[in-house]
Order: sequence, then C-alpha cells, then structure tokens
Amino acid sequence: MANENIQKFADMLYEAERTRVAIEPLTDMDGSLTIDDAYAIQLANIDRVVKEGQVISGKKIGLTSEGIQKQLGVNEPDYGHLFESMYCKDGSCNIDELISARIEGEIAFILKEGLSGGNVTADDVRKATEYVVPAFEIVDSRVADWRIKLIDTVSDNASSGRYVLSDSRWKIDEVDLPSVEMKLYKNGELVNEGKGSAVLGDPAEAVAWLANKLWGYGVEFFKGEVILSGALSATVTAEKGDVFMADFGDFGKVEACFV
Repeated sequence: MANENIQKFADMLYEAERTRVAIEPLTDMDGSLTIDDAYAIQLANIDRVVKEGQVISGKKIGLTSEGIQKQLGVNEPDYGHLFESMYCKDGSCNIDELISARIEGEIAFILKEGLSGGNVTADDVRKATEYVVPAFEIVDSRVADWRIKLIDTVSDNASSGRYVLSDSRWKIDEVDLPSVEMKLYKNGELVNEGKGSAVLGDPAEAVAWLANKLWGYGVEFFKGEVILSGALSATVTAEKGDVFMADFGDFGKVEACFV
C-alpha cells in the first residue's frame, strides 16, 4: 500500500525548488518512508514538470563513490532525472537559482541508442554510447543544510541541480575510463582528485547499474540522452564568484563558474 504522504511530500519539494526555501528532511517527518516511496515522490514531480513543459535530457547516478557515500552516510547509489533547463551550456551557473550548491567532477555518457530491459551490461552501455565527455554535476538540496538520508535525496530527484559538459568528446573505446584521473581546482587551488575506478570500479558499470535500476520503476534510457555516471571524488561547496576546473589529463578539461 502506497504511503499516504507521497503527494504531500512531492508538493513540498516542488515548492521548495520554486521558492528556494529548503524544507526539513522528509525522514524526520515520516520515519516509515521506504526507498520505493522515495522514487514515487521523485517520479510524481518528474511527471508534473514534464506536463508543465520541461524536457528530460538524461539521467544521473549519484552516490557511486565511497567518498560520497561516507559523506552522506549511505551505502548504495541513487538516481535522478536531468532536464534541458539544467544544462549550463557555457559553463556559467546562476547560483541565485539554487539553494545550496555543490559541485563534482564526473564522466558523462551521450547515448546513440536506448537502453532498457533490466539486463543491461557494461558492454551494452559501451555499444550504446555515442561518446563520453568530462562533466561537472552541480548538485543542490531542497532539504535544509544537506541533512539528507538516502530516502531524502532520492525523493529530491537525487539532489539534481545543473550540469556542464566539456567540448572534449571521445569515443568510448578510445578511453580507459577506470584509469582516467581527475584533479579538481577551485579558484586555481587543487581541492581534491579522483579516478574513474571510484565510480563502482568502472563508470560503464555504473551506467549499466542505473539502467537496470530504472527499469524496475518503468524508466528507460533513450537515444541522445546524457547520463552522468557519478562523482570521481567528494563534492565541493560552491559560492557566487567561484570558478572551477576539472582536469582529466588527456581526456580533457571542464570548467564552470558561478555568477
């Protein structure tokens, strides 16, 4: 039986994003929420904004690295939806549109084929990928002070905010993704670093996991979608005026600024 608070909590998160006023953790308000309830809350809002005219541009996997999981006290990944309105094409992000921004370096997959069926493998992901690029995900939380548990962030569209893609495009067979190394700089200072292997051992494995997880909720990957495969290192707080650069070595760079 569905939780009676699903629509109420979806409404609260929707209003929090609209007004930029964060709410208390859902898990504090209802300790009985399950992960399936959380995805139902997320999908209620996805359906709402699609009806309002928003266009889904892809999906994101979150909480893949050990660092991120430790940071948020969870032990499994999650997923969220991306929209065209989240794409910061020139790398410039209006921080006034967000509540509490953080940034993380990732590897993005752009698909040339859809993926569905529940039995997707990493090889299937590689075959379905048009190209891979360095990327930033800018996460944001509609839950006050990032006091989130897994159920809170799943309900909140996996804390999705914005994303930035590099102009550096690679065919997937041209890159050994697990061995890609990233250095993340904030205002010219190295703040952390990570490797592709931090993302469930291989970012392609993470994308396969996501495709299979989504299938259980009736959601699939479509041709042309952007799939953010997960952070290579812990998130970094972003404020107005900050400039970030993630250097992935031969794989390329991606830059973002907050205005």
